Amino acid sequence: MSSCYKSWILLTGFILFYVAYLLFGAFVFSIIERPVEDKLKRDIQVLKEEFLNQSCVNATSLENFLERVLQANKYGISILPNSSASSNWDLASSLFFANTLVTTVGYGHTTPLSDTGKAFSIFYALLGVPFTMLVLTACVQRLMHLVTYGPISMCRQKIGLDPLAATAVHFAILLLLVVLGFFVVPAVVFSYIEDTWSFLDAIYFCFITLCTIGLGDYVPGEKPGQNFRSLYKISVMVYLFVGLMMMYLVLRAFHRMADLHGLTSFFQLPHCDEDIEEDKEPIIEAGHEDQHEHEAEASAKPLDPASQTYNTIKR
Repeated sequence: MSSCYKSWILLTGFILFYVAYLLFGAFVFSIIERPVEDKLKRDIQVLKEEFLNQSCVNATSLENFLERVLQANKYGISILPNSSASSNWDLASSLFFANTLVTTVGYGHTTPLSDTGKAFSIFYALLGVPFTMLVLTACVQRLMHLVTYGPISMCRQKIGLDPLAATAVHFAILLLLVVLGFFVVPAVVFSYIEDTWSFLDAIYFCFITLCTIGLGDYVPGEKPGQNFRSLYKISVMVYLFVGLMMMYLVLRAFHRMADLHGLTSFFQLPHCDEDIEEDKEPIIEAGHEDQHEHEAEASAKPLDPASQTYNTIKR
């Protein structure tokens, strides 16, 4: 079996394990948080009925009512009748939350309600965040040959461009395709699905999301009565992962172009394809006999005055 075939099998295993890890987190979050959310919904509904049944509302009751409603709204629970049907901790929503957690986007529209959920979030992200970076890096390394090295080589061979011009043309085309495919077109789709979003709002959401800023002022699939809400949430998850991968790919392509144009050397930054040489000396020291043989061979060689240092003179 060739090494290339093995690397693709390993990458497929990484992606499958990543999906399984997200599903595992979704199940755990749903099991932990769903009962707490249902209890909070019942409490808010009882509080609303008590408030409406009072013949005369005083200031204390009003303040208590508003405080409870605002606290529930912070956890994504609304008192409005058309918002009570959907749950923030069903399987699709829990999967969406797990994905935003391990990708460090973290919109903040949904947060764990219980102490158990908060503690599990810490350990889940502790493993999930570096594993997500590992999977993204592995995917980008495979795509670099297909999306970067191949097109640059084609520009040099077919068109006859020099390396500097080929990398510049390639980066401009790649950047244009990413802007169109992961900002403009998704913004059109989001502005069509989300009734309250303008095109600018959708572009703003795409940028905030793919830069992992995640302010949380715009979150897809949260409007009441959203059609195919579960499928919509999963589709946004796929968009988020592929979009992050393409953003990383653009950064790598820019880094490679900066190498050829001398920008990394000018700013004394590491090169994109710089290989770190491993220490080739054995971990276990050689035996005394081998050591004496090497010393004898070294002493038999004539000394080079230019190679003498303070330490060799001291010996």
